[in-house]
Amino acid sequence: MARWIAEWHPDDPAFWESSGKRIARRNLIFSIVAEHLGFTVWTLWSIVATKMGAYEFTTDQLFWLVALPNLIGSVLRVPYTFGPAKFGGRNFTVVSALLLLIPAVLLAVAVNNPGTPYWLFLVIAALAGVGGGNFASSMANITYFYPRNKQGVALGLNAAGGNIGVSSVQLVMPLVIGSLGLAAAGWFWIPFIVVAAVCVWFFMDNLTSAKADPREQLAVAGKAQTWIMSFLYIGTFGSFIGYSTAFPLLSKSLFPDAPFAAVAFAGPLVGSLIRPVGGWLADRLGGAPVTLWNFAGMGAGVLLVWAASTSGSFWLFFLSFQLLFLTAGIGNGSTYRMIPAIFQAKAVAERGESEEALLYGKRQASAAIGIISAVGALGGFLINRAFGMSFAAAGTPAPAFLAFGVFYAACLALTWWCYTRKVGVKVVASLAHARV
Repeated sequence: MARWIAEWHPDDPAFWESSGKRIARRNLIFSIVAEHLGFTVWTLWSIVATKMGAYEFTTDQLFWLVALPNLIGSVLRVPYTFGPAKFGGRNFTVVSALLLLIPAVLLAVAVNNPGTPYWLFLVIAALAGVGGGNFASSMANITYFYPRNKQGVALGLNAAGGNIGVSSVQLVMPLVIGSLGLAAAGWFWIPFIVVAAVCVWFFMDNLTSAKADPREQLAVAGKAQTWIMSFLYIGTFGSFIGYSTAFPLLSKSLFPDAPFAAVAFAGPLVGSLIRPVGGWLADRLGGAPVTLWNFAGMGAGVLLVWAASTSGSFWLFFLSFQLLFLTAGIGNGSTYRMIPAIFQAKAVAERGESEEALLYGKRQASAAIGIISAVGALGGFLINRAFGMSFAAAGTPAPAFLAFGVFYAACLALTWWCYTRKVGVKVVASLAHARV
C-alpha cells in the first residue's frame, strides 16, 4: 500500500486549512502511539531492576542495567534521525516499532531462568535502547508536517505522548509484575507493539518533500548551534529521562520501606504533560527566555532534592523531586522549540523568505533534532551512572546532586551568553525574528 504525498505545503494557509491540518493531525496521533511504546520498552528496566532481589546484584550493578538502555538509545538516535528522510516516515515508523519486540521477548525469557548471568542481562538491557531511538525518528518526521508557527505545540505533543510512556511503565508494571511475575514485564507489551505497527502502516504517510541526502543532513553537525543546543538538551531531556529511570532505584536505596513503586509514575507523568506547555510558552515568549529561567528553577530543584534526601522523609523527597520533573518537562518543550526556530531563521537569512528556503530550514532542523536528541539522551546514562558511582564511592547520592547543580548553572550561563544577552542575539543573527 503506497502512501507517498508529493504535494505538501504546510506554510500555505489555504493548503493547511483545506487538507494539511487533517493529514498532519492523523500522522501526529499515530506517531505518538508508536513513540509511546518506544519509551515504555526503553525504560522497562527502571522497574525491572527494582524487582531483581533474587539475583543479589549490587546497587551499582543495578544502576548499570538502568543506565545502559539510555546509552544505547542515545547512540541509535543519530541513525534513526535519517530513517524518515531515507525510507519515508510511515515506513520507518513501522520498522522501528516492530524492533521493540526483540528486547521485550528476550527480557521475558531471561527472567524466567534464575541462572541467567549478569552479562546477559546487560546485553538485553542494552537492546532495550532501540526504544530510545524512536524519539529521534518520530520528531524528525513530524517536523515536516507542521507550519513554523505551530511546531512548538506539535513537537511538544509528540514528545509528551512519547514521554508518558515512562509513566505508563512505572504505573502499570508494578501491578503486572506483582500479579503475573517478572516475565510479564516483557510479554505484556507485545500485543500493543503489533497493533501499533499495523495502525502506523494503514494510517500514516510518507512525504516526498522530506526526502533528503544524509550527507546534506549531516552538515548540521558542523554548526555551532547544533552543539550548543545539544548541551542544553542534556540539561532538560537528559534530566527528564535520567531522573525518570533512576527515581525508583534511588528511592529504594534511600528509603527501602517507602511505597516508591506506587508513586514513581507521578514524576514522569508531570514532566510529560507539562512539556507541551513549555513549547506553548516558547511559541509566545521565545524559547531562550523560557529556557533561561527554567534552568534557574532546575538548580533550585536539585538543591531541594539534595536536602530532602538526608531528611529521612520519603514524602518530602518525593515532593521535592516533582519540581525537578516539572522544570525538566518545561525545558524539554522550550529547548525543542528553539531548534526549528534557529535553523529555519538561519535558512531564511541566507536564502530569503521563500518556500524553498523554508523547506531547506526544515531539513536542517530535522537533522539537528536527531543529533541534539541523541546527545541530550546521554544525560539519562550519565545521571544513572553518577548515582551508581556516588553510592559505590560514598554510600550516598550527594556527590551526584552537587555535580547536577554545577551543570545546571553552566546551562543557564550558556543560554544567557548565546541567546538572551544582546551581543549573543546579534551573533546568532536574525534569530530574534523567529522568537528563539
